[in-house]
Amino acid sequence: MKKLLLIAVAGILSMGLSAQESDTTYWKKGATVSLTFNQVSLTNWQAGGENSISGNAIFIGFLNYKKDRIIWENSLELGLGYNRQGGNTIKTDDRIDLNTSVGYELTDKWFLTGFGQFRTQFFDGFKSVEDTLSISTFMAPAYALAGLGLEYKPNDGFRMYYSPITAKLTIVNDQRLADLGAFGVEAATFDDMGNLLTAGENTWWQVGSYFNLTYSKENIVKNVNLRTRLDLYSNYIENPQNLDVNYDLLIVAKVNSWLSANFQFQAIYDDDIKIDGEGPKLQTRQLFGAGLTFSFE
Repeated sequence: MKKLLLIAVAGILSMGLSAQESDTTYWKKGATVSLTFNQVSLTNWQAGGENSISGNAIFIGFLNYKKDRIIWENSLELGLGYNRQGGNTIKTDDRIDLNTSVGYELTDKWFLTGFGQFRTQFFDGFKSVEDTLSISTFMAPAYALAGLGLEYKPNDGFRMYYSPITAKLTIVNDQRLADLGAFGVEAATFDDMGNLLTAGENTWWQVGSYFNLTYSKENIVKNVNLRTRLDLYSNYIENPQNLDVNYDLLIVAKVNSWLSANFQFQAIYDDDIKIDGEGPKLQTRQLFGAGLTFSFE
């Protein structure tokens, strides 16, 4: 699965690079890499404490094409972070987010757009350092969405998109998690003796509506850039009133061309994910740190 994902990403990039060789006028590309580090080292420290080291890496890249009435936009976001304190290592960030959309210009601000989205993570995730069984892993879960709708894009920094018919595929490519019914898939069934009758499903198809709002702006105040994104999804078949929410916020304050301070915030609410076996809950992740930031065009 990891090889297939890498092939897909490489395919999009190679198509863009090949086209650029023939005509660079219609293409825009860019990427930002941010590396954040933090270390605490203590020796005979009477106030107490433990040595710790943490690091977080973020990659945000885009490859866009526009010619006449056709616009093709691709973005890839990767995040990975760990914190080691004492003898324990904890994951603080882990995500793969690939988006592509093809639009036809109806007016100077409105487009008829088809889109595709894929999200998963790199490595196993655990609820705590004491746990030996993962609660998530690569392709468990993975989410793939595809739909057709209208896009409002008055400028390069603002995008609002709505698709009334969107297919959503949830993938749980780990049989143990699938048997538990994790992430909304159909759980396994057992007889009274605990013997397996039917294995848990590894996929779950849904049909619903999708809304996306993306806003980015450089220098909202001097040397501070902002990027925020909101995704909403409603399943038409099961509990359409319960929205799946995914919100991201990234603020980068530049000290100079390579040093910056970063603030990240993410909030997720998914009606199909049961937290601690009780039910859906709001999930949040927050990260603040200073480190190195490099931009490429």
